[in-house]
Amino acid sequence: MMSSLAIQMQGVTKIFKGKKAVDNLDLKIERGSVTALLGPNGAGKTTIISMMLGLMNPTSGNIRLLGGDPRTRAIRGRIGAMLQDTSVIDNLKVGETINLFRSYYTQPLALEQLLLLSGLKEEQGIMASALSGGQQRRLGFALAMAGNPEILFLDEPTVGMDVRSRILFWDTVEGMASRGKTVLLTTHHLEEADQVAGRIVVVQQGQCIADGTPSSIKALASGRTISFTVGEEVTEEQLQGVPGISGIEWKGRRARLYSSDTDLLMRTLIEYSIPMQDIEIQSGGLNEAFQRLLQQDYKGIM
Repeated sequence: MMSSLAIQMQGVTKIFKGKKAVDNLDLKIERGSVTALLGPNGAGKTTIISMMLGLMNPTSGNIRLLGGDPRTRAIRGRIGAMLQDTSVIDNLKVGETINLFRSYYTQPLALEQLLLLSGLKEEQGIMASALSGGQQRRLGFALAMAGNPEILFLDEPTVGMDVRSRILFWDTVEGMASRGKTVLLTTHHLEEADQVAGRIVVVQQGQCIADGTPSSIKALASGRTISFTVGEEVTEEQLQGVPGISGIEWKGRRARLYSSDTDLLMRTLIEYSIPMQDIEIQSGGLNEAFQRLLQQDYKGIM
């Protein structure tokens, strides 16, 4: 019986010069899902993906893709990768470059389909080296899709793309996921992860510090907030004495209070006679949640 798991990492550690880049990581990713792997620079994201692709061996632990060893030809033929560094082959046109990569696979996607997926149909006759940075990223996507992969790795895929190209790109990725493809992506555009991924995995110092849906992470990490302008007589110590506040941020005389229950907190603030003007109640975004996750220990969002 075929496993429902596309990717499985068990106790994976990677050590470079005595330093752990990845620290005893366990991770399971279901087939047909879109997962965003997020973290600050140096968190271990690229190392994790490199080990998943079989480009780097773990110091310890076990990695399985589609039930097999990612270092074998059989598994590599079933995955595609669009990595950060995009390079083109000199003296080849766009269409020729894609056809070259298609020749490496037994059941590749048709050239016309790849040109359509990448939005490069009009550029197929020009030299690949003449493409703009964003167009080269789209060519990298076409090459990653050449073998009609079951798992697609996208490492900062939209770097250099304009807004329109980014929207078209993510529409394509969402369409692939609806057809059962498994997508693992990294991005610094957190709004993209929020819109496209059904699951967010946050890593820091080679460890998973949060794992859940975008909404669950936003709710637990940043919660809902009440912001308002306070009178000159109100101090931070006074607000800290109000029950139900999990965090306070100040910007001039404007306070932002974090709470898991803003309705109850609002009533409590009124009971404590806190003078408030220009009141706003809102949910935190993924970017805000991400920053707070990196500052505090939110392990257990599973």
